Amino acid sequence: MTPELAYLLAAAVLTFALLLIAVSGATLQVGLPTLAGNREPMPEVTGWVGRARRAHYNMLESLVLFAILVLTARAVGVSNAQTVLGAELFFWGRVAHAVFYLAGIAWLRTAAWGVSVLGLILLFVALVQ
Repeated sequence: MTPELAYLLAAAVLTFALLLIAVSGATLQVGLPTLAGNREPMPEVTGWVGRARRAHYNMLESLVLFAILVLTARAVGVSNAQTVLGAELFFWGRVAHAVFYLAGIAWLRTAAWGVSVLGLILLFVALVQ
């Protein structure tokens, strides 16, 4: 397994962890019967639970791009220091993003998101060179 694929797998685990945190928080806030129902209308979750939900959705959006880039790199046989650095920056940026999002630290969350985007850009540039 290439390092990039290992980071993709780790990103999937992070996404699943964010899902579990968001669902656990929603269960505490609105109750299991509400979550198990048809969710019409679903009460808005607030505080850290709302941030957990948004962090999960944001990770899902980014994970799609990361997966496309990593799988394309694998398909065309590109794996080098730049692609590994891109995968590292993406993953660790996303870990920091999740922690800062859950904690409600806006500017650091944004900076961590920027680090993850830089990782995506490095992967993309390595593919088009």
